Amino acid sequence: QVQLVESGGGLVQAGGSLRLSCAASGDTVCISAMGWYRQAPGKERELVAAIISGGSTNYADSVKGRFTISRDNAKNTLYLQMNSLKPEDTAVYYCKASLGSSCPDFYGMEYWGKGTPVTVSS
Repeated sequence: QVQLVESGGGLVQAGGSLRLSCAASGDTVCISAMGWYRQAPGKERELVAAIISGGSTNYADSVKGRFTISRDNAKNTLYLQMNSLKPEDTAVYYCKASLGSSCPDFYGMEYWGKGTPVTVSS
């Protein structure tokens, strides 16, 4: 199993920055990909950014050029640097870990954190 704990959310003015962190514990050696998702009130959860073991990343069009996802494998921590924040970035941000073929018994399993809220005021 994998446990994920997000932190770093809060209230920020438009144009400001925040850095979210997601600390992973447990069978972290099995993690092949991690991502940040967000869910705004009344909306479905959506992918914000993802990173796979080789370091490849992908971003939602709405955050490209403003957000950067990174992973510190030594610290088992995922980050999301968010710059030039907009009110429409307001949401609860969730971290997700996907387990890969390095652990065949757990292949395809996914784990979520409980989320950290981000509020961007105009």
